[in-house]
Amino acid sequence: MRYLILVLSCIFAPSYGMEFLNNGPYKIPALGLGTFSVRDEVELTSALNEALETGYRHFDTAAIYMNEHIVGKVLNEWISSGKLKRDELFITTKLSLFDEQPGLVENAIKTSLKKLQLDYIDLWLIHFPVAVQITVEKEAITLPTDLEGVWKEMEQQVALGRTRTIGLSNFNISQIKRIQNVAKIKPANLQIETHLYFQQNKLRSFARKNNITVVAYSPLASPAMPQFYKEALTSGAPLPNIFNDSAISAIAKKHKKTNAQVALKYLLQSGLVVIPRSTNPKRIRENFDIFNFHLDDGDMLALKRLDRGKKAKVFLMLNLAKEMTKHPEYPFRENLP
Repeated sequence: MRYLILVLSCIFAPSYGMEFLNNGPYKIPALGLGTFSVRDEVELTSALNEALETGYRHFDTAAIYMNEHIVGKVLNEWISSGKLKRDELFITTKLSLFDEQPGLVENAIKTSLKKLQLDYIDLWLIHFPVAVQITVEKEAITLPTDLEGVWKEMEQQVALGRTRTIGLSNFNISQIKRIQNVAKIKPANLQIETHLYFQQNKLRSFARKNNITVVAYSPLASPAMPQFYKEALTSGAPLPNIFNDSAISAIAKKHKKTNAQVALKYLLQSGLVVIPRSTNPKRIRENFDIFNFHLDDGDMLALKRLDRGKKAKVFLMLNLAKEMTKHPEYPFRENLP
């Protein structure tokens, strides 16, 4: 079992784990705050301020989330007031599916930078390997997608100083290999759905062997998003819930922690970066309080056995566009029933 190497930095909260990225000397905090689907300005502003006060310095957003401007406003307030310096933050955003064409890449990052009120992004990802367009009939359809061409344009944005590192999200192994074959700058990071019930061991092993840091989105399996559970095809089997799983509860009781803290700690000790999404102040603080205990080998083995494989994948992205699964770049075909 590979454990997360903790690199302590004085600018982060005590024992705030760090992982090196392969695009230069940069480090990504091992814990961040996800912002997926949070568009209400009051709600997200409150969550971001709570996270910053708690000690979070890693924030994950995306153009398609339609909240970069809110993230940017809050961060700018902290920086301009002198509470934080820009280099104390690690900001990830993503190239939208609607801009996933070589000719649209430069304008896309300029737009994100303007909304975020930043001079540079720390990590910029291709959000999903299928380009999408909205028709005049307001219908989302897929487009032919030139992933290699898009990557080359993203490399240019590194050269221009608009992003420090670049990476991929929701890509499968064959797609990553294609990018590696043409890349002057290798992918620094892979962001994928990963949680106790869907551990992605094969994909994570490939990333580790290729020096690609893995960020786990939906690290608690997103039980608060039933619309995606309906999308996930699980042959009639109910998807599990980390918060009331008795096996996790036994380990949590042993360490005087919550089920969520144990689930996040397992991923950290397995070498992943985690970005749990929450707007609940108590949960935001709770998710951060995971650097003061250690899961032993027995705990890790018991939690590893909870993996259910493709049956527990929540996000199939079927809602993104019509006939998504028929696109040649659809990355989750092997996860479909």
